[in-house]
Amino acid sequence: MAAFGSVFMPKMALATFENNQWSEASLVSSDSIQMHPGAHVLHYSSTCFEGLKAFRHEDGSVHVFRMDQNIKRLAQSSRLLSLPIIDEEQVKKMIIDSVAEFASEVPVPPGSMYVRPTHIGTEANVGKAAGATATSMMYILLSPVGDYFTGGAQALRLLLDETGMRCAPHMGMIKSGGNYASALGPISKAKVELQADQILFCPNGDVQETGAANFLLIDGNEIITKGLDTSFLHGVTRSSILTLAADLGMTVTERDLTVAELLERAAKPEVEAVLSGTAAVLTSVGTFIHNEKEYKVGTGEPGPIADKLRLALNNIQWGKAEDKHNWLTKVC
Repeated sequence: MAAFGSVFMPKMALATFENNQWSEASLVSSDSIQMHPGAHVLHYSSTCFEGLKAFRHEDGSVHVFRMDQNIKRLAQSSRLLSLPIIDEEQVKKMIIDSVAEFASEVPVPPGSMYVRPTHIGTEANVGKAAGATATSMMYILLSPVGDYFTGGAQALRLLLDETGMRCAPHMGMIKSGGNYASALGPISKAKVELQADQILFCPNGDVQETGAANFLLIDGNEIITKGLDTSFLHGVTRSSILTLAADLGMTVTERDLTVAELLERAAKPEVEAVLSGTAAVLTSVGTFIHNEKEYKVGTGEPGPIADKLRLALNNIQWGKAEDKHNWLTKVC
């Protein structure tokens, strides 16, 4: 089976921003784009993107999950990167039209159609190191994906890093490629030296996020995660899980969490730790690595509350439970 996110539909929706206005979107071949080698994105990283999914229900209908929230975040990222302001209604139509075009290719659960809206600066001007791009391109890639856990869900090993950061603090809530690239070096090193799956960045002891996911701690009936600020990504899956946890009667606490408290709580057998993100929904953490010591999280295995929350979210996405929060947009 092909790696997650490595297969694409043959066409994508594309629009360009020139002369202070957006062009009409059109469906074009997705195998390439035309761009000048001096494009702003290639030199000054004016790029942001989103990740969301479309799901097929048992009646054959196709629905996109939390599209409005992802578009709002794309608009925020574009604004904070000084990219041209996006037309949110146009982006919504581009997503719907793209998914509708390839509705027959949307896999049945647990598969889905991964949707990747991307916004890049295209002005050919290498003198604009301190200036915003005047032109840009928006496109919507589609990738049919299977179950993220093809070999079964395994509890992850996380290195707790108190010295580094995933990205600059003022860039944290922007979903930009540079933030992911900046974390690759330390993550790769941790994988080789410590067999860690990811790094949980905890600058000065403040538990934040990993290189590609938000972090949540589950202690009995309470779910704890860092309160929203500019330093880390405001995950849509994170938001969804916290809402569902409250629906299930859990106490949701958004506050600062220190490494010391995290390790103390991790020793309790009922504690679970999870990473949240679009691809895997919730991934359990079994081991923390800190100062050359390993700490088992709870039982060290995926826990029952994480499974319960993941299933609650999946059931809404798959049309098996009521969509009380109006998270689904029907495409066809």
